[in-house]
Amino acid sequence: MITPLDIENKKFAKQMMNGYSVEEVDDFLDELAVDYSKNYKELSELRAKVDELNNSLVQYKSIEGTLQNTLVMAQSTAEDVKNVAKKQADQIIEDAKMNAQKALDTIEQETIMKQRELDDIKKQFDIYKAKMESLLISQLELLKDLNKEE
Repeated sequence: MITPLDIENKKFAKQMMNGYSVEEVDDFLDELAVDYSKNYKELSELRAKVDELNNSLVQYKSIEGTLQNTLVMAQSTAEDVKNVAKKQADQIIEDAKMNAQKALDTIEQETIMKQRELDDIKKQFDIYKAKMESLLISQLELLKDLNKEE
């Protein structure tokens, strides 16, 4: 491949009339045209490749932006789901506490009622016992009176 330095340093043999050899100049120009054509073709291919790579870069940047947006949305959705789950958990706990308190209140009411029933039964038993004692005393008095009469 001919370099720019080769072109600058190229010397043509001079002919008799202070001119250059037409054959040497034509050969050099042919060689220069071939190298220039190769370089021009290679430059065109490289420019096309650069354009293709730039287009791919734009596409990948677009994909990257889309992925970043998707990631942000996914993070936001995850936060929302987490917050909803926390609220639901808090509500479940609150409901459980209320149900437990209701059950406790019901048990306390039942305990109070059972205690009243027990107190009533004790009173009735005391009354029954007093009546029986009174009956037994009167029966004993009767027996004593009967024994005295005899």
